[in-house]
Amino acid sequence: MTAVEAPKTIAMQAHGICVSVHSTSILHGLSVQFAQGRWTSIVGPNGAGKSSLLKVLGGLWPASHLQGKVELLGRPLAAWPRKQRAQTLAWLGQGEVVTEDLTVLDVALLGRLPHQAWLAAPTSEDHAVVERCLRATHAWEWRHRPVVELSGGERQRVLLARALAVQAQVLLMDEPLANLDPPHQTDWMQSVRALVAQGGTVVSVLHELSFALMADDMVVMANGRVVHHGACQDPATHAALEAVFDHRIRICQVEDLWMALPR
Repeated sequence: MTAVEAPKTIAMQAHGICVSVHSTSILHGLSVQFAQGRWTSIVGPNGAGKSSLLKVLGGLWPASHLQGKVELLGRPLAAWPRKQRAQTLAWLGQGEVVTEDLTVLDVALLGRLPHQAWLAAPTSEDHAVVERCLRATHAWEWRHRPVVELSGGERQRVLLARALAVQAQVLLMDEPLANLDPPHQTDWMQSVRALVAQGGTVVSVLHELSFALMADDMVVMANGRVVHHGACQDPATHAALEAVFDHRIRICQVEDLWMALPR
């Protein structure tokens, strides 16, 4: 008797998304779903619309330039109370600017704001969560340093700790590996895997294709459209990934990992 796979719970979905700026269309009637408890990578060539899609999912795109709808855990994103949404959906953007007079600890504690009363001081629980997140990103030892003194890679690790500190059910990340060296890229992947193991949902835009192939699922984009959405282990996903990059890469298995290599 063939086992029947249990239906997946949808953490986020977008329907009929169209985005335009100055009469230029960026996303064209795009629809996509993201399963709960899975890590999905979004990939594609420059200008494919990856970051634009992530901003739509995060509710960061101006409504005047947007058509379609986004749902978070089965509810329209716009219907969520602001604080509750901030507790449920966390964001790590590309090239985020941080106020330079803040310390590393100050920035990480910003991730706890959705859980605090207005103007309330951080609780002992807030500090405990932030310490765990800073230790996970190997940033705890310089928690008292001003952010302005950090390198690009160090700052990125602090921003990741801030995003993790939200303890959101869904985490959106745009180019989270930017400026990270290989060991800390591996640390990032392990943090993502830990979140997913606890039932969290991660959606990340990545240019590092070999890391993207380590996700559970992959969305392949081109010209503002989703051209494929499937499991990272699926040969059809590999074929779509090679095609969207004009067959200038090839997907090869190295031991138990899939890697994107130049042809």
